Amino acid sequence: MPGLLRSLWDEPRPPGAPRRVWRDWLLVAVLVPAALLEGLLRADLPWRAVTVVVTVGLVPTLLWRRTRPLLMVVIAFGTCALVPLLTDRDALDLNVLVYVPLLAYALFRWGSGREVVTGAAIIVGKLCLAVALGQLGLADTVAGFAFLFAIMALGAALRYRAGARQRELDRVKLLERERLARDLHDTVAHHVSAMAVRAQAGLALAATRPDAATDALRVIEAEASRALTEMRGIVRVLREDNPPALAPTPQVTDLDRLADESGGEPAVDVEIVGDAGALAPSVGSAIYRLAQESVTNARRHARHATRIQVRVVVDDTTVRLRVTDDGEPSAVRPARSTGYGLVGMTERAGLLGGTCEAGPGPEQGWVVTAVLPRAGAAA
Repeated sequence: MPGLLRSLWDEPRPPGAPRRVWRDWLLVAVLVPAALLEGLLRADLPWRAVTVVVTVGLVPTLLWRRTRPLLMVVIAFGTCALVPLLTDRDALDLNVLVYVPLLAYALFRWGSGREVVTGAAIIVGKLCLAVALGQLGLADTVAGFAFLFAIMALGAALRYRAGARQRELDRVKLLERERLARDLHDTVAHHVSAMAVRAQAGLALAATRPDAATDALRVIEAEASRALTEMRGIVRVLREDNPPALAPTPQVTDLDRLADESGGEPAVDVEIVGDAGALAPSVGSAIYRLAQESVTNARRHARHATRIQVRVVVDDTTVRLRVTDDGEPSAVRPARSTGYGLVGMTERAGLLGGTCEAGPGPEQGWVVTAVLPRAGAAA
């Protein structure tokens, strides 16, 4: 139990809290005139001027409820507790004050652990004070506690759900970084092996054929430059306990495998324009992996598709991949899919200094486009 409490106390704020959105301004624009209108029309309202001024004055707390949730809770609930003590227990009896529980929701959704604990104590204290002053009867007290508990539980649940999704996204990105690191490891190992073989040959021929030894040194220099170029593309090396195999990784020139593996329907057409053999190995491997993932997704999700087209265009500076299918429009996945395949593809492309996007086609099917620099990203 102490460990759980300590973990709750040390919980940081969730990242990505929006500052203010159009809905916040709309809410303020609706609540302010509503408070003024209710204050003018209700004949049985005690302390009318104070009640209306305080209600309108607390509305702007909604604008900062995500960025400063504890402070807004202190201001709103503290004011609602203090005003009845200084005036009358029936003061602040406007229905418009129903917006105040939104601050409790924002506290549990966006506040840190310390802010949540402190704010919850303030909210409970406010309710207990209302009971002590006789503002709430037994039924109202139970209903108030139940309502606020539901609001706070909703905020905590959405916070947990967002955190779980973010952790899954991070796991997918980490896995893609590991895969990319393995591909780069294979490439660098290939270059180093070639350097070792050339060095051995140069040593064996140095005494009898100095020119052959010089040629070997030139090859070693070229291979070392390529290896260093590939190593600069490694953003972060993440490996398991078992070392990766030193087999060559698939490249753009191996895309015909996707057509061979289709096994009938839908058929896969592969078209390569330009000198794909001159691409950096890391880029060629990334293009293959992106095309492979795109084809796999099309087979899974493109209902009634008969053909998948894979087109790679290589020019002097970039390599472009486009994967399309002719599936039914209604079967196309939404742009905001809950899957994580696109996340991994985007991560791999970004690590190499490129981009990857996916979305519905203009007429039918699904379109995946990726653009990578042909030399890969520098460190």
